[in-house]
Order: sequence, then structure tokens, then C-alpha cells
Amino acid sequence: MAGYKDTFQNRFLCNQKGWGTIIRTYVRNMMKKLDLNSIKISLIIPTLNAAEYMPGLIDILGRQNRKPDEIIVIDSESEDATVRMAEQAGFRTLKVKRSEFDHGGTRNYAVAMSKGDIVMFLSQDALPSDEHYVENMLRGFENEDVVMISARQLPRKDAKPDEVLVRKFNYPAESFVRSEADIPKLGIKAYFFSDVCSAYRRDFFEDIGGFESPLLTNEDMLMAARALKAGYKIGYCATAQVYHSHNYTFKQQYKRNFDVAVFMETYKDEIKCDGTTGEGIRMVLFIEKQLLKQFKIWAAVHCIFDSAAKFLGNRAGRKWKRNNA
Repeated sequence: MAGYKDTFQNRFLCNQKGWGTIIRTYVRNMMKKLDLNSIKISLIIPTLNAAEYMPGLIDILGRQNRKPDEIIVIDSESEDATVRMAEQAGFRTLKVKRSEFDHGGTRNYAVAMSKGDIVMFLSQDALPSDEHYVENMLRGFENEDVVMISARQLPRKDAKPDEVLVRKFNYPAESFVRSEADIPKLGIKAYFFSDVCSAYRRDFFEDIGGFESPLLTNEDMLMAARALKAGYKIGYCATAQVYHSHNYTFKQQYKRNFDVAVFMETYKDEIKCDGTTGEGIRMVLFIEKQLLKQFKIWAAVHCIFDSAAKFLGNRAGRKWKRNNA
């Protein structure tokens, strides 16, 4: 796996050294010639003990109007029937050691082993909402300047009231395209992107150097930052939708935001904004207002404690990184 990761990173280093502009010009010209009706699509699903999700994924992916040319499950030593179920469904399977998994390098390996002109990622617990998911994602690339697209995430039926509103705040019903020019106005939101449900032009992915590796979290956000800096555009397709949400405990929220804060502090020179606190406050105010309107008092109280766990995790993560730089 390391060989493929190094290939992508070497390309990124070459671009940083000066002649990447020539390559990017060539890549962009080639990308504009893609025929979206005839291109090959690879769909990659990283898994770990995903057997409970496989029946739903197998069903909906098999019913897509525009089926992927290959579906690759890259598994981290699952102890359940994940791999067997994937193989029985006709999916291609790759295996990595659980101890060697990282969000950037593992995905780089899967991309290197794939053949698609468009490479899509889907989390094991993200379920496309209908048969048009792949088709709608492809339509986002009709804009020839867009090189990476993420889909809309809808809450699952068991989502808590505040988590439902988190999805509404972060994943609007309107599609959009963002460029580097949007960073001063949007701040951290300009880099918002999720590999829970995403798609990349392969030529762009290889030209930019693939994902950073090793990386604990947020490989998608860092890729978005590098794409914008290189002059590319990123898209959000609201008509391509998946059901995906989490009912995290306070402890899980603390840990998750600790990791995100370490990431943000590590790559603060590339993700240039005033931080995540301001956007977080706007989201909390939006959620509290909606919950109080609905007279969901206990949910509003839960949101306050949940937000406190996020805030404390964020502060602790930044402090840890600064002390261990």
C-alpha cells in the first residue's frame, strides 16, 4: 500500500516545486473532454465490521440508474461477514491491516487499484436515498471547472432532534460551487467537504497528489483546501442524497472534536480562516432556536451539553497540538 501512497505524494511534491502548472493545464484540458455518458466510475467503500449495513448498500447500489463500473470494498480486518457479503454481491475486495488504516493512505491505495475516470467514495453507514444517486453526482461534473463533489446528507430515522437540525444546517437543499474567491466571505465553510459521500475526477486526484497520508481525520477538508488553492472549484450536489447521521455520546463528541482540532492546528497554514468557533456558534444558535420553536426543551438542553463537549474537545485538541508541536 505504501508504494501507491508515495506515488501520489511524489506528484504533489513535484507540483509544489514549480512545473505543476503545466500539468494542471493539460489535465484541465483533458477533463473538459470527458464524456459523462461513457466514462468509467469506481465506487470505493472503506469498511470495518459493516455487515449490518451491507444488505441496504447492496440493494440500492444494484438499483442505480447509472451503475458504477466497479464497486471496491477496502476492508480493515472485519470480524463479521462484511467481506463475504461484498464478494457475493460481485464487489471487488481489498484488504488492509486494521493497524495500518489511515483516512488518507487507505483511500489512496484503493484509488490506485481502481480504474474509474470518476472515483466515488461512500462510507459504510451512508445509504443512498434513491436510484438516482450516482446519476445526480455525475451531473455535478457538467460544470467543467468542478473537480470534486460531495452529496447531501439526510438524518436517519433514529437521529436525535438536534442531530436532525445539524444535518439541515450543514447540508442545505440548494446545490452550489465554490472557488478560492469565496474563502474571504465564507471562511471555514469554503472548505466544507465530506468523503462520506463524494466524487473526484481521477486526473485531478492524481495531479494534486492524492490525500495527505498518514492522516488521522479530515482528509476531505484538506483536499478541498488544496484544490481551491490550486485554482480548482469544488461542488455540492443537493440532489444526490444519502441517509447518514450519528447519535454521539458526549464523550464521543469530545474525542471527535479533539481530533479535528489537532488536524486544524496542524494544517492551519493551508486552511486559512478564523477557526471553527464562529461557525459552531452560528449552528448552535440555529439549532436552539428551532428546538425551542418546536417546544423540544429536553432536546435543547441536550444540545447545550453536546455543544459544550465539542467546545471543550476543540480547546483541548488545539492546546495539545501547540504543546507538542
